[in-house]
Order: sequence, then structure tokens, then C-alpha cells
Amino acid sequence: MVFTWPNFSPVLFSIGSFGIHYYALAYILGLLLGWWLARHLVKLSPVAATAQQVDDFLTWAVLGILLGGRIGYVLFYQLHQESLGYLLAHPIQIIAVWQGGMSSHGGFIGMAIAIIWFSLKHRLNMFAFADRVATVVPIGLFLGRCANFINGELWGRVATHWFPLLVIYPQSGAVDPLNAFKPRYPSELIEALLEGAVLFAIMILAIRSNNLRQRPGMLTGLFLICYSIARIISECFREPDYFLGFLPFGTTMGQILSLPVLLAGLVMMVWAYRQGPRAA
Repeated sequence: MVFTWPNFSPVLFSIGSFGIHYYALAYILGLLLGWWLARHLVKLSPVAATAQQVDDFLTWAVLGILLGGRIGYVLFYQLHQESLGYLLAHPIQIIAVWQGGMSSHGGFIGMAIAIIWFSLKHRLNMFAFADRVATVVPIGLFLGRCANFINGELWGRVATHWFPLLVIYPQSGAVDPLNAFKPRYPSELIEALLEGAVLFAIMILAIRSNNLRQRPGMLTGLFLICYSIARIISECFREPDYFLGFLPFGTTMGQILSLPVLLAGLVMMVWAYRQGPRAA
């Protein structure tokens, strides 16, 4: 099945100069759904936090995701477009989330800092709390990738093999005019499936295990491993950023950034296993 990208409007609705963008809505809905589910998950034995503490953490999560995601984008991607001198002369560009450009890996770092800081302040077991938060993160990833598709961005590579669904992105002609009307892989939907739906199913099944919950850090490590694998696979279908292109050995920036995340997940799972179960 091949179809042309439907030229969605990135704005759901607008009133005067004020508009609600699908991308912003994805963040808001992802945070709210994650907050609602996390309030229930923290109560599972062993208890990781109270529902009130999850409420308080929502603001921390927003700041961690937005600042981490934006600063990560600047460090990992924008420095390849703009000079450091330009960014230092225009520091507002570093936090200009309204201009677009967010990094999932940067968002993870921002969220990790928020969890550590919040856990220390409230004297929580940060690894047990992180396990509950990690379980709900795929919700936001799924919605964010769907918003990427609606925005017609982060499109896939030109299809060279059979695939059940292919999309023609006319807007790709701005950076790749020779392939503007060739069918491409729907990389945003592939990422929504792997990083969102599949990863969420894995995490929900895993957190049902009392044995895994009793080993703080185990679920967080599982999330990091599964996300990295999903991202590395999905990057095989995604067109690299035009200003970066392919990196050594045909890799992409997303794959390179996923390798230390994968390693961190493995280390965390081994560490959590060796710590033994935690009493309720």
C-alpha cells in the first residue's frame, strides 16, 4: 500500500493568533496519561511513593523532559548546524522549545536528573521510583511519534525492499529533490509502534512481576535496553538528518546515542539483580 502524505495541518485548532499544535498536545496528553497511570503503579508492592508525591513530581517531569530534550537537541544535533559562538551570542535559542527540535535521549537525561533530585528531596528509593516512571514513558513516546507523522517530519528512507505500508512525502524534495516523489518507509509510525506500543506492552507485563518490582532498578534497566534496541532498529528505516547524514559504518546519530543507553540498561539490570529483593 502506497499513499501520499495527506498534508496534515500541524495545528489542531486556533483562536486568533493562539493555536493548539498536535506536537504540544502529544506532550500534554502523554504527561497526563503517564501521571494517571504512575499514581496507580507506585502503590504496587513494594510501595515506591504516594499518589500525592506523583502529583508533585509532574512539574519536575515537565521541566526535565522539556529542558533535557531541548538542550540535548542543541548538543547532539544543532551544534552541527550552528556554531557554538552563535548559540552563546543567542542563548535564547538553546531553550527555544517553541521552534521545535527535541531529543529523546536528552529528554531521558533530563528525566533522570529530575528523578534523582526529587527522590533525594523526598527520601524515596530513586530506583524503585524510576521503575514506575519508566513504565509509563512509552505512552509519551508513542504520542510524540504520531505527532511527528502528522507534522510530516522525520520521514523514512526511500524504500528499497517490500514493506506493507509506504508513504510519499512531497516535502522531502526540499532537501532531496531527486527522490521527492519516491515511496518511503513510514519511519514515524514504525517508531511509534516499536518505541511506543511494543515497549509499553513489555513494561506493563514486566511490572506485573512481583520479583522484578522487588529489585529496584531492574525495570528501568529493562526499559533502557528495550528502548535502545527499538530505536536502533527503527533508525534503519529513518532518513538521517540532512545536516548530519550517515556517520561511520553507515550508522546514524540516533543509533550512536542509543549505544550508551543500552550499556547503562545492562549495567543497571546486573546491579539490580545482585542487590537482591527488597522487602515490601
